[in-house]
Amino acid sequence: MALPSILARLNADNRRMVVKLLVITLAMFGFGYALVPMYRSICDALGINVLSLSERVTSGAGVLNRKASTQVDLSRTVTIEFDANARGPWEFAPAVRSLQVHPGEMTTVMYEFRNTQNRTMAAQAIPSYAPMQAGAHFNKVECFCFNEYILKPGESRQWPVVFYVDAKLPKDVTTITLSYTFFEVAGKVAAASAEKRS
Repeated sequence: MALPSILARLNADNRRMVVKLLVITLAMFGFGYALVPMYRSICDALGINVLSLSERVTSGAGVLNRKASTQVDLSRTVTIEFDANARGPWEFAPAVRSLQVHPGEMTTVMYEFRNTQNRTMAAQAIPSYAPMQAGAHFNKVECFCFNEYILKPGESRQWPVVFYVDAKLPKDVTTITLSYTFFEVAGKVAAASAEKRS
């Protein structure tokens, strides 16, 4: 049955309602098609489409990669200093002592650890920041400080810290010091050995 003949049989109120519903249906269908290009242009304008716009930049020993995106503030640089404190008989140090990054730039830096003792140990790193307000703007995506580790005598490890500095970092902060203190976790090794024996 043709649409005009159906509309002819309906009273005036019902005809208006059917026409309104058809217009709304067509508008929603058109909006669905327009959504994809509209989404792309909004993402491009706001710089949200980070993954497709990122590029790999190699930069020396200890810095694995830097990813540039539209969210990177190329108008300023921040010096990141890396510090390591070893509270015990082991070796712990960053692969690089400092580097300069742009706010928003994803960077990976390696830390090296070696258990110089003749016994197995459990340990974890605790981060701190200077100046203190920088901690709220220093975003770690991946960090060895998120976990505890059991290290055998003489065992060496390299761990990454993947981070970016928030572009909202106050302009007067030009240097951030990321400091890690590596502590031995008491009782962990003994408990792990007891579980293996039982």
